[in-house]
Amino acid sequence: MQPRDRNLAMWCGVLPDLDGLGVMVDIGNEWLGRPDTFFYSEYHHFLSHGLPAALFLPALACLCARERWKVFLWGFFLVHLHLLCDLIGSRGPALTDLWPIYYLAPLSRHPMLVWAGQWRLDGWQNLLLTAVLLVLVLRRAARRGDSPVGLFHQAADRAVVRVLRKWWQIKE
Repeated sequence: MQPRDRNLAMWCGVLPDLDGLGVMVDIGNEWLGRPDTFFYSEYHHFLSHGLPAALFLPALACLCARERWKVFLWGFFLVHLHLLCDLIGSRGPALTDLWPIYYLAPLSRHPMLVWAGQWRLDGWQNLLLTAVLLVLVLRRAARRGDSPVGLFHQAADRAVVRVLRKWWQIKE
């Protein structure tokens, strides 16, 4: 797959968290002394954390892709990987502060998927996994010569790759 298509598929795995932007409204209302809103707690893990988003986001990415079916299939897989990761490791500070996944949301609240062993979002397991995956992504970017930055700006992507190749002493 071309770098652009890989990046489009990658964004499918990140964009489900758009439904968490309600936290900005909640915080803004609090700062402005307005009545409390609960957009984050009501809609995060609901609006774009289910099968409809797993179909919609890759379909949207396909509009900009060259290899549309590959982008769709990888995007569909990556949305589901996001859902699995949230199911495994997005608990709040209390043992009962679990974040369920409503697989057919926002169309239905059933089935609801939840795991009582969910890791804390800021737990050591998530921190370690994030660090390992970040190193792997940066290493891959240095080897392949492109990074997710390329979706936004090609010259910035080349600069990032140059720095990464120096870090890992990889020749161009």
